[in-house]
Order: sequence, then structure tokens, then C-alpha cells
Amino acid sequence: MNENIDKLYKIAQKEERLIIGLMSGTSMDGLDVALCKFVGSGGETEVSILAFETVGFAEEIKDEIRKVFAKSTIDFQQLCLLNPWIGNLHAEIINDCLKKWDISPEKIDLIASHGQTVFHAPKILHGLEKFPNATLQIGDGDHIAVKTKIITLSDFRQKHCAAGGEGAPLAVYGDYLIFSKRGENRILLNMGGIANFTYLAGNLDANEVFATDTGTGNTLIDAYVKKHFGLAYDEDAKIASQGNVNKDLLKALKDNEFFSKKLPKTTGPELFNLEYLKSAQEKSHTEELSHEDVLATLCRFSAETIADTIKVFKSDVAYTIYGSGGGVHNPLIMRSLRALLPNCSFMKTDDLGISGDAKEAVLFATLANEAVAGGRTNFGTRKGVPNVSMGKVSFPA
Repeated sequence: MNENIDKLYKIAQKEERLIIGLMSGTSMDGLDVALCKFVGSGGETEVSILAFETVGFAEEIKDEIRKVFAKSTIDFQQLCLLNPWIGNLHAEIINDCLKKWDISPEKIDLIASHGQTVFHAPKILHGLEKFPNATLQIGDGDHIAVKTKIITLSDFRQKHCAAGGEGAPLAVYGDYLIFSKRGENRILLNMGGIANFTYLAGNLDANEVFATDTGTGNTLIDAYVKKHFGLAYDEDAKIASQGNVNKDLLKALKDNEFFSKKLPKTTGPELFNLEYLKSAQEKSHTEELSHEDVLATLCRFSAETIADTIKVFKSDVAYTIYGSGGGVHNPLIMRSLRALLPNCSFMKTDDLGISGDAKEAVLFATLANEAVAGGRTNFGTRKGVPNVSMGKVSFPA
């Protein structure tokens, strides 16, 4: 037997596994690195975070990614070069974290790498009948495995697309295994660049698990702040709090067919970008709005589209909403959500023992644990939640 296959077989049989989960979102702020200990799998999964680090990306790195990010026309050589370059970068970050944590690479069983999304193209967006749902994440797993000497699982979203899903949101799988609780209907709301939520029924029925994107989370806000203020984001909504919501611009922002399409659905910065905002301002004749008013309106836009989607999904059930992602740190968005969803209780995933900042990295570590040591959790036959094991395996040598 190949020694790598033998090692993977032994990892699958262990009572405990140490898995590093990696996540870099569409905001491109940096790489989240979560060292997780797993006991069991499936409905018996127990996970604890042993260490966590967010390593920020230098502007040079962000600028290189932006050359291909969410663009339909690119320099193909740039994309080709970025794939191993990002893989090597992620590997260096892992090695640095392990040194900082004083942990030998030999003690780590697996790495679960989400990669860097550069284009998301579900059929709902590309509209080309003969082509399937598609998505592309770069940061080659082989380079990570070779540079760290750790077995690496990556490219999780491809199996989801191959099985009929849209490649997102994948949080539904880990959310169900880690966060379900009998007797409490929960919504796990993640507000990253794009906002999405997972519904977990209090009866623990996997067939009722539901996940969808709702629209923009922080991507428009962050892009606008970067362009006009040279900042990565509007910390604590300090700039937006100085403005007022413009009803005409808000109406124009919400006037897109995406919001009337059936659930579940996914989207990305390919739709929600500064051109989208520019078009809405032209349509509403609000080109002369102050930057503060635009940002206040964008915060309300995110909140309303999240709340609208939750209401369309199921309005007759009381929820506890557990938030994560950068949006939970935006007081304007959170205040609006509480007003728009008065029957819901709001908490953070931190209250469930998993830091909201680390949550997505932990969820991909959970997918790797399932791929190697899990069986098959039946999620039924509903659109958007295929019953699949995800992650491609890369060996160190």
C-alpha cells in the first residue's frame, strides 16, 4: 500500500484528529487559520479550537488577486501563476503559525484549505443554458501539502457543483453537525462579503436543514470605503453612522431580479460590486449623495435583504439568530436587523463556543473530518444540499 494511503487510513481510524482549517473570503482581508481537535464524526462530531490566528494580507497580495478577482476578462497567465503562488503563501502562513504555537507539523493530521475564491458563476448568474454551475478557488493543495509536509484537502466546492449544487453556501454541512440543538430553531447567519444563512430545525431533522445566500454583506461597503477613504473597512460603521439612509437609492439597490428568484440561491461580487452601486445611483438620480449617506444606505441594504430573505424562507417560526463574520461588528447592520426581525433573538456563534471570526475555517476543517472519517449524513434530496463528501486529497510527496 502507498504509504500516504496507509497514513490517511490510520488518520481515519484515530479517536482524535488535529485538523487545521483555512479560510480566505471575498473581502481578502487575510487568512484565517484554525487549529481544531475533532472527536467523532457525523452527528457525534465534537470540535474544539486549540489555536486561532488571522494573518492579514499585505496590499501587494490583495492587488495581485484583484487583477483576476470577479472579472470576466483577465490575463490568463496571471491566474495560472496565482494558483501556486497563493498555495505557497498559505503554506508559509501555516508553517509560521505552527512555529508560533510551538507545535510540530508531525502532530497535525490534516489541513483543510478553502482557497481564495476568484470567480463564482452559478447558472443563476451566468444564464448560459449549456453550462453548469461553476466556481473557482485558487491556492493549489499540492503546493500546501508539499511545503507543510501535511496531507491537505482542498477544492471543496467542486464536488458540490458536480452533484448539482451551486458551490455555495457550504456552511450548511458543518453548521448542522456542530450547532444543531434539540428544541431550538436556529439560524446561523454569516455576514462576510456575501451574506448567507443556515436554518437548523429544533427537531434535529437533517432533511429540514436549509441554506442560501441573501445578497451582499460587506462587499459593497468595503469596496466603497476603500475607493473613497483608502480604508479596508468602515470600523464600527463610524463613517456610515454620520449619514442617513436614502430611500430612493435603497429602492434602486433592491431592484434586481436576483432578489425575486426562488430560494436557495447564491451570488457574489460578480454581481454586487461598485458598478452595481453606480447603476443604482444613476437610476435613482442620487449621484451627488454624500459618502456618509451612501454608506448608511448600503448598510441598510444589507440588513433589509437579509431580513427579507429570512421572512420569505419561513415567517411562522421563532428563531434564535447566531451571527458571525464582519457584519456582526457593524452596529448599523445589527440595529437594523433587530428592528426588522423583532421576534428573533440575536446572539453570536461565540456564545456557542466557536468564535465568529474562526467559524468558517472551523467549518472547512469539519468538512475534511467528514471526508476522511465520516459516514454519510442524509440531507434528503432538496435543491442546494446534495449528499456528498467534499474535498480533494493532496499528499506531501
